[in-house]
Amino acid sequence: QVQLVESGGGLVQAGGSLRLSCAASGSINSINYMGWYRQAPGKQRQLVADITSGGSTNYADSVKGRFTISRDNAKNTVYLQMNSLKPEDTADYYCNMNINIIGMFYPMGYWGKGTLVTVSS
Repeated sequence: QVQLVESGGGLVQAGGSLRLSCAASGSINSINYMGWYRQAPGKQRQLVADITSGGSTNYADSVKGRFTISRDNAKNTVYLQMNSLKPEDTADYYCNMNINIIGMFYPMGYWGKGTLVTVSS
């Protein structure tokens, strides 16, 4: 019914920037919550940043001041602008959304398949 597709990952040198995008498609009425998570090799998946339907944002301490999350409700898309990247930012980045599906009474949670970000020193 719904698919999330991330894009924008890649290889970048330390100090560089990347912009991730995650677009949702399918039988979408509206989207409540949008978030970005990351998982480094051998580690648990962790929250990077999230944004509510009202535009309130929340960031992990490790990315505050460097990353910015935003959303475009008309495009069902969430973005993550990543500046001043560090080698420790290297991970698979996943988007997560809580979506109101057309014809369903309750919202559903969805994950994208991930996009790899590699930061070289």
